[in-house]
This record gives sequence, C-alpha cells and structure tokens, in this order.
Amino acid sequence: MSAAIGIFGGTFDPPHLGHLILAAEAFDQLGLRRLLWVLTPLPPHKQDQAITPLEHRLVMTQLMLGDYPHFELSRAEIDRPGPHYMLDTVNIIRAQNPGADLVLLIGGDSLRDLPAWHRPADLAAACQYLGVMRRPDDAFDLTSLEKIIPGLGQKVKYVDAPRLEIASRDIRRRIAEGHAFRHYLLPPVYDYIQEHGLYRQG
Repeated sequence: MSAAIGIFGGTFDPPHLGHLILAAEAFDQLGLRRLLWVLTPLPPHKQDQAITPLEHRLVMTQLMLGDYPHFELSRAEIDRPGPHYMLDTVNIIRAQNPGADLVLLIGGDSLRDLPAWHRPADLAAACQYLGVMRRPDDAFDLTSLEKIIPGLGQKVKYVDAPRLEIASRDIRRRIAEGHAFRHYLLPPVYDYIQEHGLYRQG
C-alpha cells in the first residue's frame, strides 16, 4: 500500500496527542504515503452541539501538523458548503489524487455506527480499506455489520494502537473547570488555547 493515502476526519476541537498517536500508528502500520487530516466544519451528527469556530480549529490543526511532513491538512470539507458527508469527501479526494488507493481511518465506535452514515455501502466501496483504530468501549459485531453492508469484513484492517482514553470533550471540560490539561496537547496548541482563552467558562 505504498501509494495509499489515509483520510483522517474530525472536528479536532481541540486536536490532541491522542489524535497524533493514532494517526502516526495508522500511517506506519498501513504503509501510507500521505495522511490527510480532514477538518470538518460541522459534522451532520454534531449539529446540536456547540463547536469552536472553524478559524480556531483550523489554526490549531495546522500547528499540530507543522513538524510532520507526511501529514497534511485537507480542505475538502472546509471549501464547500455542508452537509459534509464522508462519501462526498472521499470522492473529492479521489478526484484530486487519481490512481491513489484511499484508506479511511475511523474508530471502532464509528465502524459500529457505520450503517447510520450516509450511503455506507457506497462509502466502503469507494475506499481501498477502512483502517479501524480500536478505542475503549467500542464493542461491535463485524458479522452483524456485514449483513447490512456486504463485503465490509474484507475492507477492515485494524490498527494496533495504544487504547488512549483521551478525548477532545474531556480536554474541553478540564479547561472549563480549571484542571490541568497541558499534558494532552502539543506545546503550540496549548499556547494557542491559552492565548485566545478557548474553552473557558463564560
């Protein structure tokens, strides 16, 4: 899979060391040539949640990727109106990279919920593989999922990464409640959050 391009989507609110470690393990284990971080302005499943303005998340993600030459920020969702469905994003990235194998990186929880995604069978067919990064409490039954999305099992490749219990929502909570959070972030991202007073109550 030396020509493969990984697609790693998220709101990255904020991007943290857990994201970075999972992405690095996927890049290495799946033999990717590049890994695109797809920053989502407003994912369809989070429309009822408060999300930090895109301009802040964009800068934080760029700061996160600064020292990693094989990691790139993708504007596939930033530069088009929503709703942003991953199938459309994959097709845009395919058009931008003709001939490349595309590997969609998702968590085990997303694999479990895949039948509820927009046109999940077409999404699986559009990808060479689904790189599944296991997380705590992400139990799923691949046999049952394959009954809904035929051939899914052949598409799944597991990424053996540390099961890190780091989540952006927990970091936001820690900041809002005045708890320590610096150790979850790269220094430039921490500095940016401090400089702009992000995630503070009030």
